[in-house]
Amino acid sequence: MKKIDCISCGKKDLDKNTIGLNKKLLGKNISNYYCMDCLADYLGCTVDDLKDKIEEFKDEGCTLFE
Repeated sequence: MKKIDCISCGKKDLDKNTIGLNKKLLGKNISNYYCMDCLADYLGCTVDDLKDKIEEFKDEGCTLFE
């Protein structure tokens, strides 16, 4: 899998769950990705909120997450 960096802060090599969450919340055809901190800022929530969403999506069987 190719390495993806945060478009906002430049954090290197985002993990699969972060990439999956970007796709799930911003659209599957996006080309720019945010790290968890920048995504939380962008969406006006906390990183813990995003981690809770990841767990919800995993429980639903979403394959974007590990």
